[in-house]
Amino acid sequence: MTNGQLPPPIVLDENSLRGRLLVPVLAFVGLLLALISSLGAPLIPSIAGDYGVSLSTAQWALTITLMVGGISAPVIGRLADGPHRLRVLIIALTVLVLGCVLAALPSTVFGLFLIGRAMQGLGLALLPLTMGVARDHLAPHRARSALALLSVTSVVGLGLGYPFTGIIAEHLGFRAGYWVAGGLCLLALAVSAVVVPRSSHRHAVPFDLPGVVLMGLGLAALLLGISKGEDWGWADAKILGLFGVAAIVLAAWVAYELRVEQPLVDLRQLRHRTVLSADVTALLAGMGLYMLLSMIIRYVQTPTSISYGLGASVVVAGLALLPMSAASFLLSRIVPGLTQRLGAARVLPVGALLFAASLVLFALERDHLWEIFVVMGITGVGTGCLFAVMPRMIVTAVPGEETSSALALNQVLRSIGYSIGSATGATILAAHTAVGQTLPDNRGYSVGAWVAVGLCLVAAVAAWWLPASTSTPSAAEELLIEESTDAAIGGVIGFEPAEDVVSLEGDSYQTSGRAS
Repeated sequence: MTNGQLPPPIVLDENSLRGRLLVPVLAFVGLLLALISSLGAPLIPSIAGDYGVSLSTAQWALTITLMVGGISAPVIGRLADGPHRLRVLIIALTVLVLGCVLAALPSTVFGLFLIGRAMQGLGLALLPLTMGVARDHLAPHRARSALALLSVTSVVGLGLGYPFTGIIAEHLGFRAGYWVAGGLCLLALAVSAVVVPRSSHRHAVPFDLPGVVLMGLGLAALLLGISKGEDWGWADAKILGLFGVAAIVLAAWVAYELRVEQPLVDLRQLRHRTVLSADVTALLAGMGLYMLLSMIIRYVQTPTSISYGLGASVVVAGLALLPMSAASFLLSRIVPGLTQRLGAARVLPVGALLFAASLVLFALERDHLWEIFVVMGITGVGTGCLFAVMPRMIVTAVPGEETSSALALNQVLRSIGYSIGSATGATILAAHTAVGQTLPDNRGYSVGAWVAVGLCLVAAVAAWWLPASTSTPSAAEELLIEESTDAAIGGVIGFEPAEDVVSLEGDSYQTSGRAS
């Protein structure tokens, strides 16, 4: 290395020990992150009972993780897009270990538990990082298969994580799930430190700290106001103050991000009609998805003694989410063919309408467990279409040098939608909970479902009306689309920017001029 030039990337020999271990280690991290994701929604009723808090308050065990995941996605992506990728991975896994331990401690202080769940939110942004490691440090033919494996691993991990978490929580208590996750995180930390290569071939990139602080403060104020509005009163000065702070801080964040040269989230991408369509759909569908997930989990576990609910265990509640994971993954494999026949911009509103149909079914028919499985299966079909089409629309509609920032914006807005949806669903159910009662009225679930239907219909209208024409993706762009889709389907939020999309053709990497 001379004249300031960076060394080439370290490509591990597939016959060496590190070369043989890298893919299994990355797959293990992917499974682990899926397990962390499964430690939220199914455990909310157990957490509420153990800490003696309301179900709407316990919902923060999910909301705060999603919020931190949304904020940390561009942060980790930016920090990992330089020479310190291994260090970022080690620090993030260390924080995950500490977060799992903090959540598992037999404390009666709910705030400490929430801090632990917030720390676990970093895990939601790590799958794109593992994909970047595979892309940079494996030979092309191995990188192609490794990326496919990581995408399947994340979905399989979610599918196994929900019932696995439920079994542990049912027999050993919900805290045991966090002890198990903490031990696995510690193992992942140790093997990653030994096996994952350093990324000294990458340039250091600037970091937008003010953008992180403003976005974090604004979202925190907004979500706290939404979640506490029913408890404190929507006209209460504290609630109005929180919404006022959120509006001012988020407006300052938007103004700052539009002005800074290298923003954390490039909001300028919204000038593209196709990007705007995909982002509006991502935000609204993300809200509807986590409204439905939080309601499904609570409804399935509601005792039948109060005239509704299915009285199912936490294991069954986790199993109820499996049809969504399976269907969304299968649809993501079918969507490329659909887009060739119908066009990506037409498949997107179809996905939103299918999702709306699942919410209508939940609003009208939810008295039997098989109906819940059907609802979640249709949800998986709809979200599979949405998550597979959005990256395709963005990649083929924006200039190559703007691709990574446009994809990152879409991922962040979807994550924001997740956290807002989680808080909104809990607030609606709290509004339909009588004074002195712990469980909401059955009508609250119907109201929440119809609100989510409205969000999906608005998303469908935006998806139909806004998009401009798109081009046919190249081979290199197809790789980028597949990576971004797999990260979305895997239930993680975040996209790792890089300087070039790598076309895995032949025996060597060829850059296409697109950012990845």
